[in-house]
Amino acid sequence: MTAVPFAIVGGGFRTGYFLRVARALPNLFQAVGMVVRNAEAGRAIEREWGIATYREIDHLLCAQRPEFIVVAVRADDSASVLAGLAKRGVPVLAETPPAADLNGLVKLDELTRGGAKIQVAEQYYLRPMHAARLSIVESGDLGQVTQANVSVSHGYHGVSLLRKLLGVHFEQATIRAMRFVSPMVAGPSRSGPPAEETIVTSPRDIAWIRFGDKLGVYDFTKDQHRSWIRSTHLSVRGSRGEIFDHRVNFLAGHRTPLHLELRRVNRGEEENVEGYFLQGIMLGHRWVYANPYAGARLYDDEIAVATCMENMVRYIRGGPSFYDLRQASQDHYLAMLIEEAIQTGKEVTSGPQPWMQTAPSVEG
Repeated sequence: MTAVPFAIVGGGFRTGYFLRVARALPNLFQAVGMVVRNAEAGRAIEREWGIATYREIDHLLCAQRPEFIVVAVRADDSASVLAGLAKRGVPVLAETPPAADLNGLVKLDELTRGGAKIQVAEQYYLRPMHAARLSIVESGDLGQVTQANVSVSHGYHGVSLLRKLLGVHFEQATIRAMRFVSPMVAGPSRSGPPAEETIVTSPRDIAWIRFGDKLGVYDFTKDQHRSWIRSTHLSVRGSRGEIFDHRVNFLAGHRTPLHLELRRVNRGEEENVEGYFLQGIMLGHRWVYANPYAGARLYDDEIAVATCMENMVRYIRGGPSFYDLRQASQDHYLAMLIEEAIQTGKEVTSGPQPWMQTAPSVEG
């Protein structure tokens, strides 16, 4: 396979994921340029990554021929950048969230209706362990799934996992939520480990989201995903079994319960000299996740981002939509309703939105 050329608009923290993936998988992806408004920041990127930077999108498109562009800018700026690229007919993989508020999401739906080729790089459900759990749900081993509890990441990321695990699309949601504030020792930030011990105020948001006969519980503490002293948790309950973090309990027959562990299989440990990488995840004797990039030194979030990028290549070459603006808008909308329920202390109910009536985009 010839490496697919792509470009990036933006020069912030998230762009590093796409650049690291391209560096680790040069046979699949080639970063050919970036649009970075600040000239000094652009020169720093050129020195570090050896990639040409430009100050304007048109300058990039005159010099390069990317098959798609990753848009990783502030949510407030995202909608205008997406609209501009749609006018130019350029396929886009947008970082999350695609817009800052409900009005922005509604405007983006107009791009979908106009035929814009836009997908969203929501990566959490593609992380190896979450993908393994989803494969178990989809296998039917748990029976009819009716409950999920996600304490993994903030806002739309957590909502996305809940919807995927419950098999929910655009059904009406009824939400109750609360915020509990407590002290906690600060952990690492994007800049690295803490310089000293500091006590910070730590808000914990809990929401109960009812989708008809299905229940999702959203639970997230600020900075939980980086904290050294706060754990993540995910559970799924079905009529024949449950997943509780790495434990899977289900029935082989009504008198034969099975209690198995999700087990990561890494190469490069002890006497293995194949290199250090994730091979996949097993449940008992079967693989429930196989790393498509085995051999590359990528950690879980980078594997998920690489999967987004490969799905994007399939999409622009005639494959199906994989995570379009409709899904991203629904997740962000529900996350905003959670915040509304917290702020008002009242039960809130989702209403119909324009993207719910927009047909999913499938190229071909």
